[in-house]
Amino acid sequence: MTTTSTDHDRRFVEYYAEESLSAEAQERFQAIMSLLLRVRAADGSSVQNLTIGDVGCNTGTQSIMWARAGHRVRGLDISAQLVEMARERARAANTSIEFTVGSATQLPWENESIDVCIAPELLEHVADWQKVLDECARVTRKGGLVYVSTTNVLCPKQNEFDLPLYSWYPPFLKRYYERVSVTTRPELVNHTKYPAVHWFTFYGLREAMRKRGFTSRDRFDLIAVKQPGGAASAIVGTIRAVPPLRWLAHVMTPYVVIVGSKVS
Repeated sequence: MTTTSTDHDRRFVEYYAEESLSAEAQERFQAIMSLLLRVRAADGSSVQNLTIGDVGCNTGTQSIMWARAGHRVRGLDISAQLVEMARERARAANTSIEFTVGSATQLPWENESIDVCIAPELLEHVADWQKVLDECARVTRKGGLVYVSTTNVLCPKQNEFDLPLYSWYPPFLKRYYERVSVTTRPELVNHTKYPAVHWFTFYGLREAMRKRGFTSRDRFDLIAVKQPGGAASAIVGTIRAVPPLRWLAHVMTPYVVIVGSKVS
């Protein structure tokens, strides 16, 4: 991914224009917002009038959701077409959001100016993924949060390539299909210009975030148990307490989810 804007295949844009308005997408974005507000509250941080950085904002659905909840929002995407669509939708929703065409490796925001930085389903598509984390860390205030969801190399199920068990393919075979997907078989990756080129584990990302001054929680740390003492509470508690079971639980979940809290 470069630092300049670009246009995507029409079919890619049309797919995300429709998908981003689906009930499933709305539910997913609402869950992310609720989760991050809950984490901030648990950390003793404010949940009002936050500044949100939506990195890889797509058509702006999640940005608009945060803006409607009363937060200041800055959105960025490398696709000029998607950003223009986001601007149109924000106007239609009567929300004021600062959308920018640009790269996640060079965020146009000031140091420590963001309370919650969101980068969902992005890291796997950026060649210099470590620079993305550098930038998210740079713009996030001390005590702020960085949310990342991305590919999970441990789990055989994935949505990036239309190929079975792709996350378990050996590196040389993945490199082959990456080349094929941007040349002769674009349908394998829904015609995106930037197919997934990286596959992660929570443990590796936790270390990468630690080096940037963050403590991190995974999806199992973040689960809110509705009935303490019940079966669900016991299962979650056991996963949290027994490292091999936590690792196995990661094998069974398609995407890595990590929330980092900036401590330095």
